[in-house]
Amino acid sequence: MEDSGSITEMVLSNGDAYVGSFKGVFPHGKGKYTWSDGSVYDGCWEEGNMSGEGRFVWPSGASYEGDFSGGYLHGFGIFSGSDGSIYRGVWRMNTQHGIGRKQYQNSDIYDGCWKEGVREGSGRYAWSNGNMYIGNWKDGKMCGRGVMKWFDGDLFDGCWLNGLRHGSGCYRFADGSYYFGVWTKGLKDGHGMFYPAGSKHRFLKKCSGRYDEKRKRRLSHISSSNSESLKPKVKRSFSERISYSLLRSSGSISQRTTSLGEDIALGDSSRDMMTCDSSSALSQSSLDDRTEFLETGSVAYEREYTQGVLIKERIVNISRLSRKSKQQCKFHAKEVKRKSCVDFLEGRKSYYLMLNLQLGIRYSVGKITPVPIREVRQSDFGDQARIKMYFPRKGSQFTPSHHSLDFYWKDYCPMVFRYLRELFKLDAADYMMSICGDDGLRELSSPGKSGSLFYLSRDDRFVIKTLKKSELKALLKMLPDYYKHVKEHDNTLITKVFGVHRISLKRGKKVRFVVMGNMFCTELRIHRRYDLKGSSHGRFTKKDRVDETTTLKDLDLTYEFHMDKLLREALFKQLSLDCRFLESQNIIDYSLLLGLHFRAPENLMSLLEPPDSLHRVETDPDHIEGGISQGELSIPPRGLLLVTHEPSSVNVTPGPHVRGSTLRAMSVGDQEVDLLLPGTGRLRVQLGVNMPAQANQKVMQDEAASVQVELFEVYDVVLYLGIIDILQEYNMKKKVEHTYKSLQFDPMSISAIEPKIYSKRFLSFLEKVFPVEP
Repeated sequence: MEDSGSITEMVLSNGDAYVGSFKGVFPHGKGKYTWSDGSVYDGCWEEGNMSGEGRFVWPSGASYEGDFSGGYLHGFGIFSGSDGSIYRGVWRMNTQHGIGRKQYQNSDIYDGCWKEGVREGSGRYAWSNGNMYIGNWKDGKMCGRGVMKWFDGDLFDGCWLNGLRHGSGCYRFADGSYYFGVWTKGLKDGHGMFYPAGSKHRFLKKCSGRYDEKRKRRLSHISSSNSESLKPKVKRSFSERISYSLLRSSGSISQRTTSLGEDIALGDSSRDMMTCDSSSALSQSSLDDRTEFLETGSVAYEREYTQGVLIKERIVNISRLSRKSKQQCKFHAKEVKRKSCVDFLEGRKSYYLMLNLQLGIRYSVGKITPVPIREVRQSDFGDQARIKMYFPRKGSQFTPSHHSLDFYWKDYCPMVFRYLRELFKLDAADYMMSICGDDGLRELSSPGKSGSLFYLSRDDRFVIKTLKKSELKALLKMLPDYYKHVKEHDNTLITKVFGVHRISLKRGKKVRFVVMGNMFCTELRIHRRYDLKGSSHGRFTKKDRVDETTTLKDLDLTYEFHMDKLLREALFKQLSLDCRFLESQNIIDYSLLLGLHFRAPENLMSLLEPPDSLHRVETDPDHIEGGISQGELSIPPRGLLLVTHEPSSVNVTPGPHVRGSTLRAMSVGDQEVDLLLPGTGRLRVQLGVNMPAQANQKVMQDEAASVQVELFEVYDVVLYLGIIDILQEYNMKKKVEHTYKSLQFDPMSISAIEPKIYSKRFLSFLEKVFPVEP
């Protein structure tokens, strides 16, 4: 058995048999091994491991022919399952990983990327009934941007998540009508526009031809990728070697690989697989272009849905909408150009900035995390508590090479923010993956009023905002007290801050930014957003600027919110503590950011459109006019159900709202409570998170009508709220006149703008928004 060229037959005591070449006591070269359970491998060996080209056959009838390495299916190969399915593509360590093509037993075909045995990345899935999806996948489901075309001609182009349409998208019906809007878990949710068949619209013509062009381009891309990647290759990289004695227990490979032949839980109909990505957004151009029309006099329908139920609709004259949109876009372009505080980051440089952020945060978190845990010291807040590093494009001894611009990185108070992240129950790995993952960051469309730029992590958990130098100084100045405050108050409503950094580019240009938690990263869709300061001067939004994502202001708020007595008491107790803290830091001009999620009423649930509906009712103009036309539906309350808190029944996935105690409600006997939402799930009620309330809106009456009785519309809502904009320090000498006017104080009284007065007026306003139950 010393001669590797000799052919030897050996039968083991357990019934296994081997015929082939040896090197010492190990199979080496060509050989055939037969296990006692009937499994057979015929191919190349290297020192006791299956390595090289070979064929493996299982007792079930499944077979694999292709590359092996270190005893694993590794490289290119063809797997034929016992159920008739066939996978032809790349493998890694016994799992499908890379580009591959699988034909399922029901004749469905998937061409595209795989990761650890499931569909992930770009790919095309063709159902046997003629339906087809081309787009992104994650964990085996359609997720991200993608196009779905049904055999009957309907088409959806937009965002997907976990098998359901979720986010912005365009639904094109076979008869030529279109719906542009937003979906949540497969149901229309929020504002949208419906254009009946025959509408004269430039973008509709583009859209009809864009899919065919996009489909051809993606198909050719996938085909070329497959033709290049699906070529037989022998992978010679070795895993940990297995001794000859382990061949006796090689049944493990039989068990692991046989499972690959099973279908990966794919339904026969694409309707069961609809998905969408909330973090992704439909290309802005496609949504903006919807207002460009060729002819005047056309009619469209502006609609608003809540969990699939149509609650509002009005007829829109397309020609007027087109003129308004053009004027609005022209105005916004000027505003953005004038206000941006980082004009030098136009175009490609903004992309470089995002890359720099990711490189720097990955470096800082990776450097500070291994440091042994200790108590935070006073020196951790000092001027010397900084991490500085130079990131050249070519890389260095401490930094990787990259494709961005050379830059200098500074991380402020890294040990303090490490403890803050742990205090907020944020895992370091999750933090890095969310911000520094392959999906990158999303830049929000326009700067804020201050000129700051905003970025959003792809999973929506974190907001990154650029800071002025004065704001950075204010934050670092208050950091010791901020750390103490959030440590003592689990339920604080003040913005959660996870890191402060600075990027310096050539020629001395510097960008400072802060990483914060996104309070609107929730399981429920936010239908309305308000920024409330308790002021009336300039605190309104022009109607022609309002859309689904607009943050409204004080004078736009027409609701009063009534909630459980104990919930309200807990809310104002914490608001008072937080305002007292900001007052001690000499901070003014902060806001309460309020998000509203409206619940669909029980009496309208019969109008709910199922996720797999073709929505034929929308394509019938007679039905539309005969139903709700220009009027609005009044929504009676259904009643949000509060139940006793059960930790095992609520979602405990790490997120921006993990920290904080569960609130108690008087309606369930002073017990900790969960919010039960039919069709959605069970949510833990925390301060500022998942707080149920009734929103009362006064109904406008004709002046000639009797005013003996006030009429209200009552809505069931779920509230999300927090205190933001906490970096504006009080300065008596700077912009005093403007501050007087904005807060409507007496210009003769200097004390009127002091932080103490600001907080008092702020809380007084909120008490009117959240009145005490009579």
